[in-house]
Amino acid sequence: MKEILIEDFCRDLGFEILCDGGHETITLTNSSINRPGLQLYGFYDHFDSDRVQIVGKVEESYLNSLDPVEKSKKIEKFFTYHFPCLVIAWDMNVDGDYVKCANKYGRIVLKSKKETTKVINNVINYLDAYMAPIISMHGVLVEVFGVGVLITGSSGVGKSETALELVKRGHRLITDDVVDIKNVGDRLTGSAPELLKQYMEIRGIGIIDIRTLYGIGAVKESVQIDMNIHLEMWDATKYYDRLGLDDEYTNILKVDVPKVVIPVTTGRNLAIIIETAARNNRLKYMGINSAKDFCDRIALSNEQKTD
Repeated sequence: MKEILIEDFCRDLGFEILCDGGHETITLTNSSINRPGLQLYGFYDHFDSDRVQIVGKVEESYLNSLDPVEKSKKIEKFFTYHFPCLVIAWDMNVDGDYVKCANKYGRIVLKSKKETTKVINNVINYLDAYMAPIISMHGVLVEVFGVGVLITGSSGVGKSETALELVKRGHRLITDDVVDIKNVGDRLTGSAPELLKQYMEIRGIGIIDIRTLYGIGAVKESVQIDMNIHLEMWDATKYYDRLGLDDEYTNILKVDVPKVVIPVTTGRNLAIIIETAARNNRLKYMGINSAKDFCDRIALSNEQKTD
């Protein structure tokens, strides 16, 4: 359950407040909507009253086909049910029954100038993002060749320094140190906490402003997280995948994100390695797996030798 200020909801979606029902906020429990045509007709079984209600020309045409007394009864019965808010589309000039009943039962009535379909799409997209599950993770988020790369690893392993080198090479920083991650429609979107936007901490230098140093094109508000690069100090006793055939994933908010573990040691250019990993991830997404192709060529070569 989440609450949003009515003024913020209307400002973001371009709605007009007809009646606030004595409330300052809208209480939301899911991101779906309901068109109450059946309810206004009189069928309230399985009524999704916990959803935002949207009235368009179909519902209003039906109500206008009734005699005034019957129409008032239908509207009043609808308003006896609790719902987050009612949005009237098409900038329709509805009669006073809506506002009268909204004031009587403490309901919120809003109005939009847009057609019903656009209102529905805008509300669903807005609520999907607003109500999406969110967590904060320790790490750095950058966009490399259009790929959202979440860089993780223990403190001091070189995440920020690597991200700084990537920015210097023309890529973009989303956030350093703390990443806010949302699951919107099974897609992870990462952004920076408000206080950390455009700032980065480099040990020995301190806090630096990436936008001021490298220009506005060096930072970005948010990005879809496409892969996780995990940096760790080289362990000679550990096996590291040398072919790239072993698919590994990080599960974040019930979404599996492709993961690549990169061992860190003196002399390795991590920025170039991450650029290569990002390009390779895009190729895999397009169905091109270089490691598999290489192994297939070796297998074919061995077969030809034995023939």
